[in-house]
Amino acid sequence: MAVTSAPAPVAPASTTETVELPVAPTEVRALAAVQRAIARPPVVATARGMSFFGEHAAGWLAVGLLAALVDRRRRRDWFTATAGVAMAHGASIAVKRMVRRPRPTDPRVQVLVGTPSRLSFPSAHATSTTAAAVLFGGLLGRRLAPVLVPPMALSRLVLGVHYPSDVAAGALLGAGVAAATRRLSGRSSR
Repeated sequence: MAVTSAPAPVAPASTTETVELPVAPTEVRALAAVQRAIARPPVVATARGMSFFGEHAAGWLAVGLLAALVDRRRRRDWFTATAGVAMAHGASIAVKRMVRRPRPTDPRVQVLVGTPSRLSFPSAHATSTTAAAVLFGGLLGRRLAPVLVPPMALSRLVLGVHYPSDVAAGALLGAGVAAATRRLSGRSSR
Protein backbone atom coordinates (compact mmCIF):
# COMPACT_ATOMS: atom_id res chain seq x y z
CA MET A 1 0.00 0.00 0.00
CA ALA A 2 1.52 3.29 -1.07
CA VAL A 3 1.21 6.15 1.33
CA THR A 4 1.55 9.63 -0.02
CA SER A 5 1.81 12.77 1.96
CA ALA A 6 1.35 16.34 0.94
CA PRO A 7 4.26 18.68 1.48
CA ALA A 8 4.19 20.47 4.80
CA PRO A 9 2.91 24.03 4.60
CA VAL A 10 5.57 26.66 4.31
CA ALA A 11 5.12 29.70 6.52
CA PRO A 12 6.12 33.09 5.14
CA ALA A 13 9.55 34.22 6.26
CA SER A 14 9.72 37.23 8.53
CA THR A 15 11.62 38.29 11.58
CA THR A 16 9.22 36.44 13.90
CA GLU A 17 8.15 33.49 11.76
CA THR A 18 10.05 30.42 10.68
CA VAL A 19 10.06 28.24 7.60
CA GLU A 20 9.17 24.58 8.02
CA LEU A 21 11.26 22.19 5.96
CA PRO A 22 8.99 19.62 4.26
CA VAL A 23 9.75 15.92 4.47
CA ALA A 24 10.08 13.98 1.24
CA PRO A 25 8.25 10.63 1.17
CA THR A 26 11.56 8.99 0.18
CA GLU A 27 13.04 10.09 3.51
CA VAL A 28 10.24 8.41 5.44
CA ARG A 29 10.68 5.24 3.37
CA ALA A 30 14.45 5.28 3.93
CA LEU A 31 14.03 5.78 7.67
CA ALA A 32 11.49 2.96 7.91
CA ALA A 33 13.78 0.70 5.85
CA VAL A 34 16.73 1.32 8.19
CA GLN A 35 14.57 0.42 11.17
CA ARG A 36 13.24 -2.74 9.49
CA ALA A 37 16.75 -3.82 8.53
CA ILE A 38 18.73 -3.27 11.74
CA ALA A 39 16.59 -2.06 14.67
CA ARG A 40 17.13 -5.20 16.73
CA PRO A 41 17.42 -5.12 20.55
CA PRO A 42 21.25 -5.03 20.76
CA VAL A 43 21.47 -2.34 18.06
CA VAL A 44 18.72 -0.28 19.69
CA ALA A 45 20.42 -0.58 23.10
CA THR A 46 23.71 0.62 21.60
CA ALA A 47 21.94 3.47 19.78
CA ARG A 48 20.26 4.54 23.03
CA GLY A 49 23.64 4.58 24.78
CA MET A 50 25.04 6.74 21.99
CA SER A 51 22.01 9.01 22.26
CA PHE A 52 22.62 9.48 25.98
CA PHE A 53 26.34 10.15 25.40
CA GLY A 54 25.63 12.73 22.69
CA GLU A 55 22.73 14.52 24.39
CA HIS A 56 23.52 18.25 24.45
CA ALA A 57 27.04 17.23 23.32
CA ALA A 58 27.72 16.34 26.96
CA GLY A 59 29.82 13.25 26.24
CA TRP A 60 32.03 15.08 23.76
CA LEU A 61 32.40 18.08 26.06
CA ALA A 62 33.44 15.76 28.91
CA VAL A 63 36.00 14.02 26.66
CA GLY A 64 37.48 17.36 25.60
CA LEU A 65 37.69 18.69 29.16
CA LEU A 66 39.24 15.45 30.40
CA ALA A 67 41.82 15.61 27.62
CA ALA A 68 42.59 19.23 28.60
CA LEU A 69 43.26 18.08 32.15
CA VAL A 70 45.47 15.19 31.08
CA ASP A 71 47.39 16.82 28.21
CA ARG A 72 48.80 19.87 29.98
CA ARG A 73 51.14 20.77 27.14
CA ARG A 74 48.20 21.26 24.75
CA ARG A 75 45.60 22.30 27.30
CA ARG A 76 44.73 25.48 25.42
CA ASP A 77 44.27 23.52 22.17
CA TRP A 78 41.94 21.07 23.91
CA PHE A 79 39.91 23.90 25.43
CA THR A 80 39.65 25.52 22.00
CA ALA A 81 38.56 22.25 20.40
CA THR A 82 36.01 21.66 23.15
CA ALA A 83 34.67 25.19 22.71
CA GLY A 84 34.32 24.40 18.99
CA VAL A 85 32.20 21.35 19.85
CA ALA A 86 30.02 23.51 22.11
CA MET A 87 29.68 26.11 19.34
CA ALA A 88 28.69 23.39 16.86
CA HIS A 89 26.00 22.17 19.23
CA GLY A 90 24.76 25.73 19.71
CA ALA A 91 24.69 26.28 15.96
CA SER A 92 22.57 23.15 15.47
CA ILE A 93 20.07 24.34 18.07
CA ALA A 94 19.87 27.76 16.40
CA VAL A 95 19.21 26.16 13.01
CA LYS A 96 16.59 23.82 14.53
CA ARG A 97 14.72 26.81 15.94
CA MET A 98 14.78 28.60 12.59
CA VAL A 99 13.81 25.63 10.42
CA ARG A 100 11.36 23.98 12.86
CA ARG A 101 11.07 20.65 11.04
CA PRO A 102 9.14 18.26 13.28
CA ARG A 103 10.61 14.89 14.21
CA PRO A 104 9.30 11.79 12.42
CA THR A 105 5.67 10.94 13.20
CA ASP A 106 4.85 8.58 10.34
CA PRO A 107 3.22 5.33 11.56
CA ARG A 108 5.88 3.30 9.69
CA VAL A 109 8.58 4.77 11.96
CA GLN A 110 9.01 3.78 15.60
CA VAL A 111 10.43 6.40 17.94
CA LEU A 112 12.63 4.38 20.29
CA VAL A 113 14.08 7.08 22.57
CA GLY A 114 12.94 10.30 24.20
CA THR A 115 14.12 13.64 22.87
CA PRO A 116 14.50 17.07 24.50
CA SER A 117 12.55 18.79 21.71
CA ARG A 118 10.19 18.06 18.87
CA LEU A 119 12.55 19.61 16.32
CA SER A 120 14.49 17.47 13.90
CA PHE A 121 16.64 19.47 11.45
CA PRO A 122 19.61 19.26 11.79
CA SER A 123 20.65 16.43 14.09
CA ALA A 124 22.53 18.00 16.99
CA HIS A 125 24.09 14.59 17.73
CA ALA A 126 25.53 14.40 14.20
CA THR A 127 26.67 18.02 14.42
CA SER A 128 28.56 17.74 17.71
CA THR A 129 29.97 14.30 16.87
CA THR A 130 31.37 15.56 13.57
CA ALA A 131 32.86 18.65 15.21
CA ALA A 132 34.43 16.50 17.95
CA ALA A 133 35.77 13.99 15.43
CA VAL A 134 37.41 16.70 13.32
CA LEU A 135 38.74 18.82 16.18
CA PHE A 136 39.82 16.08 18.57
CA GLY A 137 41.12 13.98 15.69
CA GLY A 138 43.32 16.90 14.64
CA LEU A 139 44.85 17.05 18.10
CA LEU A 140 45.38 13.29 18.21
CA GLY A 141 46.74 13.08 14.67
CA ARG A 142 43.98 10.62 13.72
CA ARG A 143 41.13 10.70 11.22
CA LEU A 144 38.25 10.11 13.61
CA ALA A 145 35.35 11.26 11.43
CA PRO A 146 35.05 8.02 9.41
CA VAL A 147 35.01 6.03 12.66
CA LEU A 148 32.74 8.20 14.82
CA VAL A 149 30.30 10.02 12.55
CA PRO A 150 28.59 7.16 10.63
CA PRO A 151 27.66 5.18 13.77
CA MET A 152 26.21 8.26 15.49
CA ALA A 153 24.33 9.29 12.34
CA LEU A 154 22.96 5.77 11.87
CA SER A 155 21.94 5.58 15.54
CA ARG A 156 19.63 8.58 15.03
CA LEU A 157 17.87 6.72 12.20
CA VAL A 158 17.66 3.46 14.14
CA LEU A 159 15.99 5.33 16.99
CA GLY A 160 13.53 6.98 14.59
CA VAL A 161 14.23 10.52 15.77
CA HIS A 162 15.75 11.99 12.59
CA TYR A 163 15.39 11.83 8.83
CA PRO A 164 18.46 11.05 6.68
CA SER A 165 18.75 14.69 5.62
CA ASP A 166 18.79 15.76 9.29
CA VAL A 167 21.91 13.73 10.01
CA ALA A 168 23.58 14.69 6.73
CA ALA A 169 22.95 18.39 7.42
CA GLY A 170 24.17 17.96 10.99
CA ALA A 171 27.41 16.38 9.82
CA LEU A 172 27.97 19.20 7.31
CA LEU A 173 27.25 21.84 9.94
CA GLY A 174 29.61 20.17 12.42
CA ALA A 175 32.36 19.98 9.82
CA GLY A 176 31.84 23.64 8.95
CA VAL A 177 32.01 24.80 12.56
CA ALA A 178 35.08 22.62 13.14
CA ALA A 179 36.81 24.12 10.08
CA ALA A 180 35.96 27.64 11.26
CA THR A 181 37.25 26.84 14.76
CA ARG A 182 40.53 25.56 13.38
CA ARG A 183 40.91 28.54 11.07
CA LEU A 184 40.15 31.06 13.84
CA SER A 185 42.52 29.33 16.26
CA GLY A 186 45.33 29.35 13.70
CA ARG A 187 45.43 25.56 13.29
CA SER A 188 45.56 24.22 9.76
CA SER A 189 42.92 21.83 8.45
CA ARG A 190 43.69 18.15 8.42
